[in-house]
Amino acid sequence: MSADMSTRTPQQALAALLDRYAPAQLLLIGASDFPALAAFKAAHPETQVAQAAPGPLPAALAARRFDLALAVDCLEHLPKRDGLNLLGGIRNLNASRIAVLADLSACGWQETDFFSLALQASERFQRDEQVLTLFTYDLLDYKQVPDWLNSRFWANPENFGKYWW
Repeated sequence: MSADMSTRTPQQALAALLDRYAPAQLLLIGASDFPALAAFKAAHPETQVAQAAPGPLPAALAARRFDLALAVDCLEHLPKRDGLNLLGGIRNLNASRIAVLADLSACGWQETDFFSLALQASERFQRDEQVLTLFTYDLLDYKQVPDWLNSRFWANPENFGKYWW
């Protein structure tokens, strides 16, 4: 399930993501800063931004919880195994929402690698020969509650106290 090419730029998509979630605690993992983040910080000076270089999180950041984690210009600088460990650890321990902007051909990842981490392909951006893909994860939207998962279908409640097996 590949995302369609977007009419927006990657900076516009990241700015929209930051505006949508308006995180009070933001974790940026990447080799460089980007203009959408600078504009967001200027508009929201109360937001605490923690930045880490690509690789394992420093102990001080690994012990914290963030509203949103962004990985921009990150996976292209890491071996795949380290990237999987980094994103999986952040998803499980540090943030309920993650956004990753990656050049799949430069980092050697496939879309299925992101799917295995429960990330979804949100948008794709193309400029000349380079294609960037924005992957997102939101714990609240991860799985829709199925219709059958309610008390109406739990273990035949009409039989409680009637039968002993």
